[in-house]
Amino acid sequence: MVALNMLFDVGSRDENPELTGIAHLLEHLMFCGTADIPNYDDVAQNAGALTNAWTNTDVTNYYITLPYQNVETAFCLESNRMCSLNLQPQSLRIQRQVVMEEFKQNTLNKPFGQAFQHLRSLAYTTHPYRWPTIGKNLEHINRISLADVEDFYTSHYAPNNAILAVVGHIGLQEVQRLAAKWFAHLPMGKVPERRLPRELPQHEKRTSTLHESTPTEALYMAFHIGSRSDPRFHVFDLMSDVLGGGASNRLREHLVYKSGMALHTNCFIDYSLDPGLFYISGKPAPGVALAELEEAVWHELQALSAQPIGHDEFRRVKNQFESRYVFDNLNHLNAATNLAFYELLGDVDQVNRQVERYENVTAGQVLQAASECLVENNCSLVAYSNEPE
Repeated sequence: MVALNMLFDVGSRDENPELTGIAHLLEHLMFCGTADIPNYDDVAQNAGALTNAWTNTDVTNYYITLPYQNVETAFCLESNRMCSLNLQPQSLRIQRQVVMEEFKQNTLNKPFGQAFQHLRSLAYTTHPYRWPTIGKNLEHINRISLADVEDFYTSHYAPNNAILAVVGHIGLQEVQRLAAKWFAHLPMGKVPERRLPRELPQHEKRTSTLHESTPTEALYMAFHIGSRSDPRFHVFDLMSDVLGGGASNRLREHLVYKSGMALHTNCFIDYSLDPGLFYISGKPAPGVALAELEEAVWHELQALSAQPIGHDEFRRVKNQFESRYVFDNLNHLNAATNLAFYELLGDVDQVNRQVERYENVTAGQVLQAASECLVENNCSLVAYSNEPE
């Protein structure tokens, strides 16, 4: 088997703030055929291929896994849709409706579906991370025209804005031969220079309360941290694992199991290319007020800022990362995705140094990062309240 991962350096941060959702909509349209291959799915399926894609704030990522003997089909498919996508009004109408239904299902009609949309718009005031990848609202998606999509496609889908990673039962020389055959003739694109507004530091706590009929009340918190390339990224990632990773993380152990204050807790960070966020969420148990749960969360954050993590706890968290990372990269597709991403970061060899980077994080670094960033004046908080407004 062979996995091909094609990463385009374009995401929702590259959209017009008044017309969001184009990056994700175009991802759907990339499966609608080209001038030479009208039916992408039929060709892929006949080659025994599994294909899919995803979009986030920073990139749009396409991947194919298929048997080695049909590997050239994957190169052919990716080359064709990079240069001659067949954008038609009917395809746009269909996929626009599909995306709008996805927006309704995952955002409007799902309990807490708008939580992170509200949280990001609260935490970011200028940077395009303030809107979700799927788009700000249905009106934006519905207003995207064929000309809008064509302009976005021609501006960003070009070989000089893409990274191809190939992993599996195939040699380097064959990859180079197929890449030259299918991509060398494609013209360079005029990719616009990225000039994104810089988010200014936050100096006071921001809060927003949503009075909605949800199954439980809930608390969502976000703290500004650095980008994926920030020297302290690995520190914050391990910190999020201490608080929310694995079955015995601190938030679950102390707030769910021991005190019974919360029904559920979570903690994770952005892997974004521009400065991202450190997230904490929780749902209070019956009879526990939101203010009580928030106070309990702050108590855990203060403990993280006051005393270094013990050796055994830190060892467990690092071991969990190492095992997860090593086993994930045994999968051809995961390895291809990681190779493409680290190449985008500017150093593909980082893929082999991540375990070492995490191993070198010290308890003192976690203590300092927590005391500087997990503080009230760097916090944005969205609360779901069942009480009438």
